[in-house]
Amino acid sequence: MNSLLLPTYFPSISHFAVMAQSENITFEMEDNFQKQTNRNRTYIYSPNGIQLLNIPVKHSKTNHQKTKDVLIENEFDWQKQHFKSLEAGYRSSPFFEFFEDDIRPIFEKQHTFLMDLNMEVLDVVTKCLRMKLEFGKTTEYFPETENVTDFRALANGKKDTNSFEKYTQVFDDKHGFINNLSVLDLLFNEGKFAMDYLKSQKVI
Repeated sequence: MNSLLLPTYFPSISHFAVMAQSENITFEMEDNFQKQTNRNRTYIYSPNGIQLLNIPVKHSKTNHQKTKDVLIENEFDWQKQHFKSLEAGYRSSPFFEFFEDDIRPIFEKQHTFLMDLNMEVLDVVTKCLRMKLEFGKTTEYFPETENVTDFRALANGKKDTNSFEKYTQVFDDKHGFINNLSVLDLLFNEGKFAMDYLKSQKVI
């Protein structure tokens, strides 16, 4: 499968399932930024259920700003908040401590551009998963694609209707299984078995 994807912030399980099952991956670099999408947000399992982690960005005065040009609003200490939320949600998970030293540096470094952060996130998470990541990048935007399966819509979490097999989550005794969270949820709960899971799930 040849897949076209948008780089998002700690992407969803559906996003990583596509990557795990693809022979060739291309990342969209020329799209226009859209608010309220996973370009700058991710969802985790907190002690109170599902929790949104949102990166504050500087919004352009024009409506057609490319995602690669979006600047992060670093006046807020959002990195500290996000990492504290991950600790609250996953400190007691089987593999949080195993991957903590790999993940933590992302939250100790300030990025200027959202796209640079998202690409670093992909690099770190694929290494944690031991997933070999080779990819191309688009140089212009095409609304329609040929010879590639277009998964760019996965960046819009509200339109992602994929449903996956249950695995054990930290607070599932309180809130039940929450489907298709950030890949971090799978990584911290399943560890080395995460890749087998990703390869076995069907994505539509």
